[in-house]
Amino acid sequence: MLAPSAAQSDEVLPPRFAAWFDGRGWAPRRHQLAMVRKAREGSSALLIAPTGGGKTLAGFLPSLIELAERPRRNDPAPAGVHTLYISPLKALAVDVARNLTQPIAEMKLPITVESRTGDTGVAKRQRQKIKPPDILLTTPEQLALFCAWEGSGLYFENLKTVVIDEIHAIHASKRGDLLSLGLARLQQFAPSVRRVGLSATVDDPDMIRQWLGGGLPVDLVRGDPGAPPVVDVLLSNGQVPWAGHTAQHAMKEVYDVIRTSKTALVFVNTRWQAEFAFQELWKLNDDDLPIALHHGSLSAEQRRKVEAAMARGALRAVVCTSTLDLGIDWGAVDLVIQLAAPKGSARLVQRIGRANHTLDEPSRALLVPASRFEMLECQAAREAVAENALDGDALRQGALDVLAQHLMGLACGEPFDADAVYDEVRGAAPYAALTRADFDQVLDFVSTGGYALKSYDRFRRIVQGPDGRWRVRNAQTALRHRLNVGAIVGPAVLNIRLLAGRRRAGRKIGEAEEGYLEQLQIGNTFIFGGQIWRFHGVEGNDALVTAAPGADPKMPSWGGSKFALSTFLARRVRRMIAEEDGWGRLPQDVQDWLQTQKTRSLIPPMDDMLVETFPRHKRHFLLVYPFEGRLAHTTLAMLLTRRLERAGVGPIGFVASDYALAIWAARPLEGLDFDALFQEDMLGDDLESWLEESFMMKRSFKNCALIAGLIERRFPGLEKSGRQVTFSSDLVYDVLRRHQPDHLLLRCAREDTATGLLDVARLGDLLTRIKGRIRPVALDHVTPFAVPTLLTIGQERVPGAAQDWVLEEAEDELIAEAMS
Repeated sequence: MLAPSAAQSDEVLPPRFAAWFDGRGWAPRRHQLAMVRKAREGSSALLIAPTGGGKTLAGFLPSLIELAERPRRNDPAPAGVHTLYISPLKALAVDVARNLTQPIAEMKLPITVESRTGDTGVAKRQRQKIKPPDILLTTPEQLALFCAWEGSGLYFENLKTVVIDEIHAIHASKRGDLLSLGLARLQQFAPSVRRVGLSATVDDPDMIRQWLGGGLPVDLVRGDPGAPPVVDVLLSNGQVPWAGHTAQHAMKEVYDVIRTSKTALVFVNTRWQAEFAFQELWKLNDDDLPIALHHGSLSAEQRRKVEAAMARGALRAVVCTSTLDLGIDWGAVDLVIQLAAPKGSARLVQRIGRANHTLDEPSRALLVPASRFEMLECQAAREAVAENALDGDALRQGALDVLAQHLMGLACGEPFDADAVYDEVRGAAPYAALTRADFDQVLDFVSTGGYALKSYDRFRRIVQGPDGRWRVRNAQTALRHRLNVGAIVGPAVLNIRLLAGRRRAGRKIGEAEEGYLEQLQIGNTFIFGGQIWRFHGVEGNDALVTAAPGADPKMPSWGGSKFALSTFLARRVRRMIAEEDGWGRLPQDVQDWLQTQKTRSLIPPMDDMLVETFPRHKRHFLLVYPFEGRLAHTTLAMLLTRRLERAGVGPIGFVASDYALAIWAARPLEGLDFDALFQEDMLGDDLESWLEESFMMKRSFKNCALIAGLIERRFPGLEKSGRQVTFSSDLVYDVLRRHQPDHLLLRCAREDTATGLLDVARLGDLLTRIKGRIRPVALDHVTPFAVPTLLTIGQERVPGAAQDWVLEEAEDELIAEAMS
């Protein structure tokens, strides 16, 4: 790998910095020197460099040099924040702060670095406002709070650089919308501020540069690619199961791999899978290896303990979810294990980058498919990583509920002029095309609640003064806004606390979804945080528990976030199935499975869609194989059942996976006109009528209302339960549906439901792709492709050997039918 010459380094780096690199035996990377040059030119930049390539140091190096070379000031007043670093993860901000202190201390630089997250104490946050550090590391939510503070203009007037880490993970979300609006505000405070984006996994650099710049130019800097990763696929006993999603069959082999590794990160896609995998590994842990668990529902204290143990190299493995996806630097990690399919190549690359934070050495990863369809997906992801082919998200249109929150925050900070703020907002890339009519509707919503709610005084949150400027109504309204800032609306949660006698809440263990805990009865046991607990009921926002070691737990079915198969990987899986010449790179039993499917049904061309019908056990089944992800498939299945009901076949139920969907009915399905059944017009009246009846609109409305501030979860000294928030939002939803159906939040809810919960855009692309390309096959038997989907019908995991026996018997029966 080429390194810059000493002369090149000396031209760019001051002597103190060049000596520091020499003292560590390092040669500065080309992209690190390039970032210093860009800073001297005053240019904003997007840096794409692999993990282990000094990406974070490259982002900060220009700031360290500028701060080290600044003249001494006689003015005792603080100079203000020089560099603002924004991370999507609190833990990442803290980790970067720790890593930055090392070069600063070794070079004896007069530079202060501090982090500010939701976990930062009140005293420290107040001190930071009075005496700001030179470099402040924070999160998008904290930036939004700064925008809602009356002193923010003076605080950031000397800001020189904003660094956004892991930019790929945040831009395509409402959180990214909020951050982009915050960047536009910072540009008003400090017009010459530079913007720097950092990422290792960007599929479309031009689009990310557009988002980062918001109309301003952003240069592209690429780092050396580094050693390609080594990605293997684990075959348990040389075989791949027909169905499943936990990879339970391979846990013994996974444990054996952990035993031979220095430290392994075991990634899963849901919190339930994390708890399950941890329990399974612990049962096998005869060597008493230090194995830990890390996911978003555990208490912050517990997560910090695990992170500290990882930093010390004290753990052999951590079972984790997406909470550890991003760039925390743990040098001891030498292997990443992905249990079940990764769902996207960019996510897999990100996770692989957690191993071997050294550019010149390959990261090692092991994929553990849980089923045969997942084997195809793992192979597709493996090949995509080898080609450095990544999936990603398109530039989104900014959400109007987020804009409402931002306008409210601006009014809390200082009175604003609507015309000036409209121009400012359009400087944020997601809002570049915002019309004045939409802006005015959002402004009217923040000031009145909208036409149907304007008679209620509580919704008048900002008022217009005689000077024409908008300002917050009163201090109490501003405080309530600041308590509810943010664009992350997860499910309502309850704190899980130890019972401390007489139904008093003791130490917090973590938190879990309210809906899951409501399923438990007093006395039930469940797994959380790798331990078994007994449930004693709910008091306020606390679920009270006691330890129940050795008890037979009721397995939790709560999941956390679930990723859909990306469009990019789905296309590769379809191609892999269609191209028989390439089957030889797959395991033999998967090749046999595909060959039997071809013999007993059909292998369609890549862009065609297979539809199978067959009778079984007095029911008539429709199996559809779009390979477009669970969300799009669930929406398609719901709309198909409505059409099948009108066709008189009596649909009874459906299931959907990332690969296929199944509908079963009381009457035969073979005579249907499938071209008509899958017409694109199902996204018209059928979708509209379903949304009118669906709970999904109410769920989306609640989330939009929370983000926009119409409904508040937190009050001074009080927090509403999830049930109370839902009750409040449902009342407002019903009022608006009757009296103002074009209300801003109903519009936002409809857009969110279509894009998030239903994936309507992806479904629309599917219906366009398969027009005239549906391949129906009428059969009298189950097919190999149908088996994994049929096995999920009515399956709810509960403990006990009897259930396992029933599932094994059902699987054996279906496989025999499919293969005979």
